[in-house]
Amino acid sequence: MLQKLAALVIILAGIHAAADIIVPLLLALFFAIVLNPLVTWFVRRGFKRSFAITIVVIVMLFVLTLLLGLLAASLNEFVALLPKYANEFSRKIMHLERMVPFMHLHLSPERMLQRMDSEKMMGYATMLMTQLSGAMASIVLLVMTVVFMLFEVRHLPYKLRFALSNPQIHIAGLHRALKGVTHYLALKTLISLWTGAIIWLGLTLLGVQFALMWGVLGFLLNYIPNIGSVLSAIPPMIQALLFNGFYECVMVGLLFLAVHMVLGNMVEPRMMGHRLGMSTLVVFLSLLFWGWLLGPVGMLLSVPLTSVCKIWMETTTGGAKLAILLGPGRPKSRLPG
Repeated sequence: MLQKLAALVIILAGIHAAADIIVPLLLALFFAIVLNPLVTWFVRRGFKRSFAITIVVIVMLFVLTLLLGLLAASLNEFVALLPKYANEFSRKIMHLERMVPFMHLHLSPERMLQRMDSEKMMGYATMLMTQLSGAMASIVLLVMTVVFMLFEVRHLPYKLRFALSNPQIHIAGLHRALKGVTHYLALKTLISLWTGAIIWLGLTLLGVQFALMWGVLGFLLNYIPNIGSVLSAIPPMIQALLFNGFYECVMVGLLFLAVHMVLGNMVEPRMMGHRLGMSTLVVFLSLLFWGWLLGPVGMLLSVPLTSVCKIWMETTTGGAKLAILLGPGRPKSRLPG
């Protein structure tokens, strides 16, 4: 038992150390899982697989480039306008000091204004554009990996039949995992699009600047279960408080709360159902675990990764009991033995 535990710790430490290599491969794998049904749809309608993959990948590349372009434009505008808000920011800080003197807030407007110096802001913008250029290079490598995976995926069942000792059980588990992950990612993407669009529209109506950037941020962070909606609400609330007013800050908070209550607590559970078969506690703990192991991407993919691990455990004799502990509610039957 101790040897197995030590081996597991060594494996996890190795994965954590190699996260920079593993994360892009995981992203490519999940993109391939989501896009393969679209490729299959084109193939069933008489298109060659190479043509179908080309069309699907071009659409994916267009969407990713558009998303990065929107983020880059919004962030550049955000950084460029920060110095214009310096005087207003200083005035509100001084007003806050006068309003709550008993808290002994030692806030220095001059020191804060130095942090908002235009030269420093341009330095931040240059650094941001450099990072986005690196992101574009990573996207090209990601797309190439996805293309190769989409070409190879049709041969995978045949390879598993020869490689595995009990192929029927493992292939059935693989199909179940792929179906569950595809369903989860497709619906999560749809709900995240709704979330981002509603946030963008709501912030625009409230007169909050950079509504598009906050909408894109809401779309991305909605993939993080439980805490994603909270994280996406904090920056626009702070901005609204500083540059609009207390009323707008409260309204922004209510907007995010309404979106989370309706889409996160009503629409999403009804659309998702119990296909992934995991308890709420397991979802939250998996968020912490995969976030530690793989970083932010691990948090984004925590639910599908845990679902795949659970289904894999169900196909093994030693892991079936542990898989029951990950499930929701009470088990309906006792495992034999």
